[in-house]
Amino acid sequence: MSGEEFAVRTMRQREVEIAVDWAAQEGWNPGVHDADAFYVADPEGFFIAELDGEPIGSLSVVNYSETFAFAGLYILRPEYRNRGYGSRLFAAGMAHAGDRNVGGDGVLSMQEKYRTRSGFTLVYRNIRFEGAGGGNEPEGPVDIVAVPFERLAAYDARHFPAPRLRFLAAWIRQEGTCGRAVIGEDNDIGGYGVIRRCRHGCKIGPLFADTPEAAEDIFLALSAQAPDGPVYLDVPEPNAAAVALARRHGMAPVFETARIYTKAAPDLPLDEIFGVTSFELG
Repeated sequence: MSGEEFAVRTMRQREVEIAVDWAAQEGWNPGVHDADAFYVADPEGFFIAELDGEPIGSLSVVNYSETFAFAGLYILRPEYRNRGYGSRLFAAGMAHAGDRNVGGDGVLSMQEKYRTRSGFTLVYRNIRFEGAGGGNEPEGPVDIVAVPFERLAAYDARHFPAPRLRFLAAWIRQEGTCGRAVIGEDNDIGGYGVIRRCRHGCKIGPLFADTPEAAEDIFLALSAQAPDGPVYLDVPEPNAAAVALARRHGMAPVFETARIYTKAAPDLPLDEIFGVTSFELG
């Protein structure tokens, strides 16, 4: 590495698209418009590694609250791997989180390195299922544009380790995105989900619901918005009802990650989490 100028700095907004493009090349199939929604979550939380001024790596460490952060988009261009650059990039990004509990979705091949070098602990697997879109939209679910945002955000916060108002507002309003919610007789939210266009097909995420029945209605309503291509759903494996939902609709596993944390796993109702929002931001 002698004579090479290596540096890590905070990304500019437009540079987040570079990391998302790299994620697509890795086969992670990000959303077409994810970059803008990612950035607003924490503009100081996206990092780019440069060698002699050329971008060679990326990392996001999004601080959602004073106690929780989520790391993702950890990518080093293949020709620069195993040369020490990744470790320096990771250390710089993790410094942004301070003493927060940091979550992440790591590929299985990196688990030992995350455990021994960074202190992450494996909690459970997330499984990406692929199936066909289309079908008829059931009666019941309503468009989330009819749901007051404050109520939607409060429901979302029950299923995520921290409030994420800025991210959520941008996420549900992406171009090419559609959301559905189930409203109970007491006018309370019983579940909601979002489907967005990705580099390949469409992806449902998040999908949160009080019951498997509500989750199924939302799943069907969202799948009906994508009649011409594949639909993906990222399922926490401990939620047996979520796995059964995916399999019942002919979906097959195509990819998996390991959900990891640097501290204790947040106390979340996994039986109500049928679809992860994003492997990159949690």
